[in-house]
Amino acid sequence: MRIKERVGEVVDAFATPLRASHYVELVNPLWSSHRLQARVEDVWDETPDARTLTLRPGRGWRRHRAGQHIRVGVPIDGRRFTRTYSISSSPERRDGCITITVKVLEGGRMSGHLVRDLRPGTHLPIGLPQGDFLVPEAVPVRPLLVTAGSGITPVMSMLRTWALVGNMPDVAHLHYAPTRHDVIFGAELERLAAEHRRYDLHTVLTRSDGGSHFCREQLDALCPDWQEREVWVCGPQGLIEAVEDHHRDAPGARPVHVERFRASLAEIDADARGGTATFLSGGTEVEADADATTPLLRVAEDAGLNPAHGCRMGICHTCDVPLATGSVRDLRTGDLIDEPGRAVQICTAAAAGDCTIDLQETS
Repeated sequence: MRIKERVGEVVDAFATPLRASHYVELVNPLWSSHRLQARVEDVWDETPDARTLTLRPGRGWRRHRAGQHIRVGVPIDGRRFTRTYSISSSPERRDGCITITVKVLEGGRMSGHLVRDLRPGTHLPIGLPQGDFLVPEAVPVRPLLVTAGSGITPVMSMLRTWALVGNMPDVAHLHYAPTRHDVIFGAELERLAAEHRRYDLHTVLTRSDGGSHFCREQLDALCPDWQEREVWVCGPQGLIEAVEDHHRDAPGARPVHVERFRASLAEIDADARGGTATFLSGGTEVEADADATTPLLRVAEDAGLNPAHGCRMGICHTCDVPLATGSVRDLRTGDLIDEPGRAVQICTAAAAGDCTIDLQETS
């Protein structure tokens, strides 16, 4: 055992029941070793409803790869909410900071807070970089990037990295936004296109270019050699499905790499019924009306509970809890779950009748 670790154990023994790191956190949250935190260094409005936050991660951080994301926690009205955001900065950035770029979602509790209210100097708990929306370590020869809205954020990390290391590949990029004012990183994208002749940017304005959206004819016109290119796509579900459908049926199409911000949901019958959701939490029972399509995580939060959660799209399994009684529906598949004790991902499951969910381990 190293001397440093041994000294830490001794100090922790005197700090019991806390750890020395809890006291260090009071001096500087970035020095904490029991919880990774980041300080907000700067905020920058990219568009009227999108903001870039510059974060300085503290002790325990590890360098990300372009295309990865992190979990960010924010206390709002006494409760802590967690969301996942792509890192928009390059891992080659040399000041030790990273950036995330947040777009306000309709009804988005946390995105609205981050864009409207957060101020420099705030400390936020964060997670380590995760995700496999990556380009190979060896720069791809001819990537095709297809993005829309805030789907530009992980791709921006890729573009910034290629530009910083001076190795811009032969990139074709189709980016969709409603209007020019909605183009996140618009000026920087145009500057990159002007400075790098191998970066071929096509910005498609869906509300001022005849309502144009992704289709075969458009792809043929803007990127006639698309069959020779490997694809990375990130954006709304409609765009992702359009690209996947096109490439699934196209002979000779190259692989498609996808980053989703929301789970792909199954169609739920219009007459599907919800019920009363009972949440067991900390020795108490909390009941709430739950319809057939609202995730039980949101139902619990609206009822004043704070279940553990992460991605909110059924990937990280942080919100898995056992079903006590009744039945729920997996919104991604439409399948019913009615076996007591079975794990339920409450971020992607809704009530299918009365149900009881055991949150005791996550409250």
